[in-house]
Amino acid sequence: MLTELISPKNIIYLLAATALATYASVAVAQYSDTEIDYLLTTIGSSNCIFIRNGTRHSAENAESHLRMKYGKARRYIDDADEFVTKLASESSWTGKPYTLDCPDMETKTTKIWLLEKLAEYRVVN
Repeated sequence: MLTELISPKNIIYLLAATALATYASVAVAQYSDTEIDYLLTTIGSSNCIFIRNGTRHSAENAESHLRMKYGKARRYIDDADEFVTKLASESSWTGKPYTLDCPDMETKTTKIWLLEKLAEYRVVN
């Protein structure tokens, strides 16, 4: 019975399944990285004021800060939704939500703003 399980045919199936699973996880990771990079670039070019722990920062500083956080915690983030909810929504020190004060728009939390941008991106892509 054990020899039937270790047949060359079954080994080929196992190798093919492993290769497919590896390819799928790499493809998902690359797509997630693309979405996250889109969100970071979008916030950086938004002309919004990023409010972090009560201090106002430029959009470029928001992008830089969130890229730094993502760089340090990347291995814990599976996709763009987790990036928004776990890293880009609030201060890890104080727990205070980040907000964006954008021209021609009322102030929003970065969580809502980024999730809206992500939904728009996914419709087009």
